[in-house]
Amino acid sequence: MFGKKVSKGAAAVITGAGSGIGRAFALELARRGGRVVCADIRQETAQATADLIMAAGGQALALVCDVSVLAEVENLAEKSEQWLQGPVDLVINNAGVGIGGKPVGEFPIADWQWAVGVNMWGVIHGCHVFAPKLRAQGRGGVINVCSAASFAAAPMMGPYNVTKAAVLALSETLKAELAASGVHVTALCPTWVKTNIVQDGRIPGGTSKMAQRMMEWVGHSPESVVKTTLDALDRNRLYVLPQFDARVVWRLKRYAPVSYNRGAGLIARFMAS
Repeated sequence: MFGKKVSKGAAAVITGAGSGIGRAFALELARRGGRVVCADIRQETAQATADLIMAAGGQALALVCDVSVLAEVENLAEKSEQWLQGPVDLVINNAGVGIGGKPVGEFPIADWQWAVGVNMWGVIHGCHVFAPKLRAQGRGGVINVCSAASFAAAPMMGPYNVTKAAVLALSETLKAELAASGVHVTALCPTWVKTNIVQDGRIPGGTSKMAQRMMEWVGHSPESVVKTTLDALDRNRLYVLPQFDARVVWRLKRYAPVSYNRGAGLIARFMAS
């Protein structure tokens, strides 16, 4: 798809499209002339996004999908192709859950399994199902929504850090595998974005309130993050770090790793005190 904007007129599938970044992706792609399949674990939120698109004159379909279940992602692909009457050419693996506020060893294993199921396996399933189709077409794009947590390794966020790091590694692998195929791959790694991830996540009360305040004070709008990401996809850029603080952490981890880890250790001791 060299020479053509992947995001323009895309036949797109978006997971976690019921709110936040997923909804912003859906609305922006519709504005760019795309037809959008809005997938979410809840029918009512997926439909609400699709209704917004259709009210503005766009084309959208709402589907329920639990991305942690491979069969449901396979069904999502089949139903999307039927509705589109053709292939999907843009997949946005956005569905994710928030979890944090405890040190490793204190998160229940059930919480680890929940986070791994959605944040990691959900993206694996999306890439497993759609990447071969895109490779065969020789065009299109994949956006995996990672997080600055994928490389920041902040304390008290073990399950979230681990799953998002896996998504970044998968994105880098997929980028290399599809390098000559005409398929673009982009990994979105934001810090604070104004979404519902804190309210809907498994984060203890005090930590949740602090995270919510940070999101309100310094969080970027989903719309600005999405526009930056889609423009980067069109330019075939792998890494998208839309905020200044994400770029600072990215450079510190690479150029001063020992100092960075010491700083993270101080933060961990402060949070535990």
